[in-house]
Amino acid sequence: MRLYDSLISGNSYKCRLLLHQLGIPFERVDVDILKGESRTAEFLRKNPNGRTPLLEYESGEYLAESNAIMWFLSEGTPFQPESRLGRAQALQWMFFEQYSHEPNIATARFWIQHFELDEAKRRALADKTKQGHAALGVMEQHLAREPFFVEGRYGIADIALYAYTHVADEGGFDLAGYPAVRAWLERVQSQPRHIPITHA
Repeated sequence: MRLYDSLISGNSYKCRLLLHQLGIPFERVDVDILKGESRTAEFLRKNPNGRTPLLEYESGEYLAESNAIMWFLSEGTPFQPESRLGRAQALQWMFFEQYSHEPNIATARFWIQHFELDEAKRRALADKTKQGHAALGVMEQHLAREPFFVEGRYGIADIALYAYTHVADEGGFDLAGYPAVRAWLERVQSQPRHIPITHA
């Protein structure tokens, strides 16, 4: 397998982390998204949406979108719930991550880390911050009752939400008011074969 990957992308990190934890050998291809390498004609032939991560399977077929890649890789493994309801709950949290969490927390991080913020961006950032804290609040409520997101055990829903939550401070989010989230981050980091986001 080949993973087209960017070290600054939490979405790419999700797939790299899962591959490491599953012990699946893969070739990592670095894509510098800041230099537009995901927008070249060559890359767009592989993924017309022009984004990382992108998984190239042994057959030569491609699979895009981080959570779809994780769903594919985790099938038949302990990282995906066995029960029908458990699998639906994993998808529920993965959809929440992409709709309510990532567009706010990840976007704020990207803007702050890589751009000079003009007045329009600062106004937009204030809204991203508000919505990001709302998502963290939903997570806090759940994690105050449960150790992980689905069926009480670590899985792909946790990886999906961990990727950008553990670097939320880089987007201006203070996690001091989210003790259950912080305890969960420590539980995720203690999992076997865990790697940091900067690990290639």
